[in-house]
Amino acid sequence: MALTREATVEQAVEAVDRDGYVIIEGLMDPEWVAAARADLQRVLAETATGRNSFEGFSTRRVYALFAKTRYFDGPGTHPLVLGVLDHVLGHYQFSAPVGIQIGPGEVAQVLHRDDDVYPLPRTGRDIVVNTMWPLDDFTVANGATRFVPGSHRWEAGRAATEEETTSAVMPAGSVLIYVGNLVHGGGANTTDRPRLGVILEYAASWLRPQENHVLAVPQEIVRELPERLQELLGYNIHPPFLGYVDGRHPRRVLSSS
Repeated sequence: MALTREATVEQAVEAVDRDGYVIIEGLMDPEWVAAARADLQRVLAETATGRNSFEGFSTRRVYALFAKTRYFDGPGTHPLVLGVLDHVLGHYQFSAPVGIQIGPGEVAQVLHRDDDVYPLPRTGRDIVVNTMWPLDDFTVANGATRFVPGSHRWEAGRAATEEETTSAVMPAGSVLIYVGNLVHGGGANTTDRPRLGVILEYAASWLRPQENHVLAVPQEIVRELPERLQELLGYNIHPPFLGYVDGRHPRRVLSSS
């Protein structure tokens, strides 16, 4: 389901609850898209292609994203996105923010669920939410994310087929929000140009994030960031006290160092 930037949190939440995803078009303006793309191209120029078929042998991935660019501080804390996260996860943090440039000739990624990295039984409780931000128009031909609508409600053990997938075709500046137990995968790029997007993945704050942001993003950078962004990078607690440092709130580490 696609909504416009005027969509309310309630409309987005309703779509995510029902379908497992929502696309919101035009959330970021063209000037931001152009600047963010240019800044990531700077980083990608020094980034190697993937090491295995899951990463993609013709795909470049920018890890430690918040140590390398400031252009996703705003998207990462966008009020509409956080409103959905408040409803779905409650308390959360970044798990795996990654810039992903799928190159020409890349094959489709295996279909998977992102919350499968956690060895937990399926209870119907969401523990992961992803947001995909296209910096190029996403098309079927250039590797738009494939997903199976409604698969977040499937019983454990049910496998998906390619025939059940649809593609997140959307213009640059949109955002795809989807829960971590939605079956999905990167698409094949059959064009002669790469396509660039950034996935900001969030997980419940009582879980260990996929990337250790406290080590990946230097403290001298984190100190300059807004408080909410610091919290999303791990300088926070899950109530009542999970994640404390020497008996204190971890954000105090930044002010005392």
